[in-house]
Amino acid sequence: MTTLLLRALSRFSLASSRSRHTSYASLCLARTFAVPAAVADEEAEMVMFPREGPGVSYGLNWALAGRGVIVNDKAYYNLKRHELEKLGAGKTETLSGIALYMRGNITGGTTDVSKAQFGKLLKQVTSHISSVSSVFVQDGAISSSPTSDVKVRIISDSSSALLPLVDILWKTPTRAVSHDSSPLTVYIASSISSKTGENIGFSSKPTTAFAAADIERSSLILCGNAFSDVNIIKDALSALAAPIILARGGLPLSARILVSGDSVILLFAPEDIIKPSSDLHGALLSMDVGAVLSPHGVTHLFQTKDQTVPNLLKRPAAIIFASSDSTGALPSISKLSTGQAAYHFLAGYQDGKFLPAYIKGPFPIEPLALAISLHSQLKDSEIPAFLINVNDGGKHINGMELLNLVKSSLSADLPKSQLGANDPKVGELKGKYKSFLSGRFEGLPEEFSF
Repeated sequence: MTTLLLRALSRFSLASSRSRHTSYASLCLARTFAVPAAVADEEAEMVMFPREGPGVSYGLNWALAGRGVIVNDKAYYNLKRHELEKLGAGKTETLSGIALYMRGNITGGTTDVSKAQFGKLLKQVTSHISSVSSVFVQDGAISSSPTSDVKVRIISDSSSALLPLVDILWKTPTRAVSHDSSPLTVYIASSISSKTGENIGFSSKPTTAFAAADIERSSLILCGNAFSDVNIIKDALSALAAPIILARGGLPLSARILVSGDSVILLFAPEDIIKPSSDLHGALLSMDVGAVLSPHGVTHLFQTKDQTVPNLLKRPAAIIFASSDSTGALPSISKLSTGQAAYHFLAGYQDGKFLPAYIKGPFPIEPLALAISLHSQLKDSEIPAFLINVNDGGKHINGMELLNLVKSSLSADLPKSQLGANDPKVGELKGKYKSFLSGRFEGLPEEFSF
């Protein structure tokens, strides 16, 4: 027993010629299982532990070991940008369209992977990161809400690979990840073999970059240059964070935050409506889709470029659902009851197609569950909701027209929607809604109505 223990300690001891640092686990073992000096002398002359310094932290090494990464030499923690640059961090070419593989109950936008595949990949990635001389660790958060944020720890084999994630995650206090009950972990293996994906069974040929996420493990793996595809990273992190945010009383939504004067508005609208509307862009706090609504207010999932934007904004003055209907069944603007708001949110109707809960990317929460939660929050907070038809005579209205309709929803005392009136066009559209929603979702609440 003593011999095995000393051999284990010797592998971690930095007093040996093969290593300069030790892990926190070794230190604990040395203190707990002390042996007589006479016995120890048979195995080693002396076991010495160095002091902590730049790149050396027993506590951090211990935490990384819990995630499968054994520090080979140094682990740098929460460095500032200029410090990362001193250690070689530099700009990399932005990529798009990287493959994202996800495990979990996900709808849309991903390729499924098995538990065994993800486990095998994770083992290879942690082994790879353990083999490099310097490991870079950065902490951050998704959502800046003090009650419903999700802490994230990034473990990378490259200082450059950290930069895109540092730019999008909210800052979080030191040691916050260790105190979070459900943190996410991002592993970046930028220099891992290009055959890794092929060996796992993700692709039939070597690939330089791909991403894989597991909802159950709360983990995201970025291989090769996948860290350069910020959109894929946001999609994956949004999906991983959503169930945690919901469990903490927040509501993760595929919405944007718009500001008009002193009013904060939560806007639901598809990409093809937002992107061409340059007049609208200036009123949006971020072009990113992703917001968290809670009783305390509303916040973005990811950090905005404008550093002056408060971490938590006040409760929305209104919620706007942008739908597109060329038949004229939907008026330009309608005030909705809470039941109507939940119903139109669940449908996400766009030119004959439906985009439930306005979700386009991968998401682990059923749209109906989101609609029920939204209905409850609207009812409790009495936030007014409006439906805007962005289609005028077969073409989309421009950004300025949409902004004017948003402003009118705040200033005018609009009557509640008359969408249930006896109009053949309205009746036909109601039929489409009912056919799709009743076929897709079971047990729609009675309060939900057109």
